[in-house]
Amino acid sequence: MIIGVPKEILERERRVAALPENVATYVGMGFQVLVETGAGKGAYRSDDEYRKAGATVVDDVEELFARSDIILKVKQPYFNAKVGKHEADMIPEGRMLITFIHPATPYNHDMVRRLRDRKITALTMDSIPRTSRAQAMDCLTAMSTVSGYKAVLLAACHLPVFVPMMGTAQGVLKQAKMFAVGVGVVGLQALATAKRLGADLYALDIREDARKGAKSLGAKVVGFEAPPEVAIGEGGYAKALPEEWLQKEREVIQSVLPEMDMVILSALVPGEMAPVLITESMVASMKPGSVIMDISIDQGGNCSLTRAGEEYWHDSVMISGLANIPGSVPVHSSWMYAHAVQEYVKNLFKHGIDKPDLDDDIVRYSMVTHQGKIVHHGTLKAMGEL
Repeated sequence: MIIGVPKEILERERRVAALPENVATYVGMGFQVLVETGAGKGAYRSDDEYRKAGATVVDDVEELFARSDIILKVKQPYFNAKVGKHEADMIPEGRMLITFIHPATPYNHDMVRRLRDRKITALTMDSIPRTSRAQAMDCLTAMSTVSGYKAVLLAACHLPVFVPMMGTAQGVLKQAKMFAVGVGVVGLQALATAKRLGADLYALDIREDARKGAKSLGAKVVGFEAPPEVAIGEGGYAKALPEEWLQKEREVIQSVLPEMDMVILSALVPGEMAPVLITESMVASMKPGSVIMDISIDQGGNCSLTRAGEEYWHDSVMISGLANIPGSVPVHSSWMYAHAVQEYVKNLFKHGIDKPDLDDDIVRYSMVTHQGKIVHHGTLKAMGEL
């Protein structure tokens, strides 16, 4: 069995799916490992380190895909302009892919269908269940930690004002206001980072435990209480709200949005489309120079104006839909991601490298396509097939 680790091709993506220490683990399990030349360069790991760990470094990415039984990636398959082929089409029929796929997002549906048609067993790391057994494999939480931290720093760089209160000879400059919509891992890390920078904190979440976490960081919690059966889904994650509840949430957001300088959007339902919580008319009410960081963009975004992979000014409001914020912190994010994938692979092949356990509950929960079918519930729902 051969594991292939290609170099990521998404713009500004510097992470890698396996570090040399992970390669050594895979080799110890009995796998052969192919690594594309320069795959670890963005995370400051050299080809020689991979060779010393037991990998074969391959210059031709098409050869790597063709020879590999399992492809380990960070981001979903994209069109590789260098070779003129889509990565999904380079995976031989019937092989396996393990990566972040974000399969429910509409702009990924064509790619998911490509994987289906090629009978690829595609496993997505953004659908790992929140259970104690799966904790070490939880890439989404790990990458959310990076996103929440870096999003605030990026937003602060765009702001036309200081973040902390500043006393000057001319008078006191007020602190910036930061609003976290969704207080999961991203939101909590964003609040903690903004607090260190000296921002005035605001937060909204439909889950009681999340609101308590925001209050513990000194945030002013706005919003309403939703019944647990409406707000909380499997594993403690937020649940997709009915439209009438989403409208209530939008009204609360609208009531405070005009005062905010930074808005960090991270309201997500695992494996499903992100709910639209900020509309074009709501953006129009924001103060000039304010910034929206839409961390939910991989699942469609919480703002109706967010463009995937882009940052742009809409009138006088900066809207950021950067799709790979963790890629800008490549050393720590690669370390967390690669080790989580390693634990996933060890669990998948716990009965031997020739006996993948596709009936394991973690594997089933994260499976997107298998034997020519789309089997991921959130994806089928987003495609209108449920």
